[in-house]
Amino acid sequence: KHYFCGYCAAFTNIAVTFPIQKVLFRQQLYGLKTKDAVHQLQKDGIRNLYRGILPPLMQKTTTLALMFGLYEDFSSLLHRHTSAPELLTRSMAAVLAGTTEALLTPFERVQTLLQDYKHHDKFTNTYQAFKILKVYGMREYYRGLVPILLRNGPSNALFFGLRGPIKQCLPEATSYSTHLINDFICGGLLGAMLGFLFFPVNVVKTRMQAQIGGEFQSFPKVFVKIWLERDRKLIHLFRGAHLNYHRSVLSWGIINATYEFLLKLL
Repeated sequence: KHYFCGYCAAFTNIAVTFPIQKVLFRQQLYGLKTKDAVHQLQKDGIRNLYRGILPPLMQKTTTLALMFGLYEDFSSLLHRHTSAPELLTRSMAAVLAGTTEALLTPFERVQTLLQDYKHHDKFTNTYQAFKILKVYGMREYYRGLVPILLRNGPSNALFFGLRGPIKQCLPEATSYSTHLINDFICGGLLGAMLGFLFFPVNVVKTRMQAQIGGEFQSFPKVFVKIWLERDRKLIHLFRGAHLNYHRSVLSWGIINATYEFLLKLL
């Protein structure tokens, strides 16, 4: 049931927040201001607004199903076979779940290509994007894997480790609706915090995955290149972070509240 609840939570989230994600993506890739990124999407037209939604829909529903499901499975497994403290076993379970999620990097890779307007003339759908990448070999599907691994494990550990303590700090829920509100606030706060913390990692990941073919550059090399392009100013690395913050509040609020709501129903 943890897998199913994670799947449904992700589906609901993607359907609601995809247009916001596209604005954020343009800011990460090109360093645009919010109004310029929105204007760019307006020029693309309403027909292209949900272009590229299939990969994140497939990827996010599967990764969140794995994130919640594997976390519970790994936690139970480690608890039964080790005598380590619960905090350590749950942290390890979260990291293992995040690392396993990285197997689905090709979906995140294709989503990046479909959202980049520079590739609009190369392919029109997910199938074509996968087909074009096939020419370059299996490794091309996993371009950007390192930043994804750097993001997934630690962020999962922090999410599952802090979710309980944050909810305990909120006013005690006395009804079904207040439980739902608390779950939304808890998920939203955590998602916003983690999204901000790992934002530069996602900027590097986006730049790496926007490339088709050519040299596979290391994470440090791409980071330094972006750092120089953006005038060596930390604030420029966080362009789009404010939008990501608000999107994450909404996105992870929806995910956590939907997950907990369905978990109680089943």
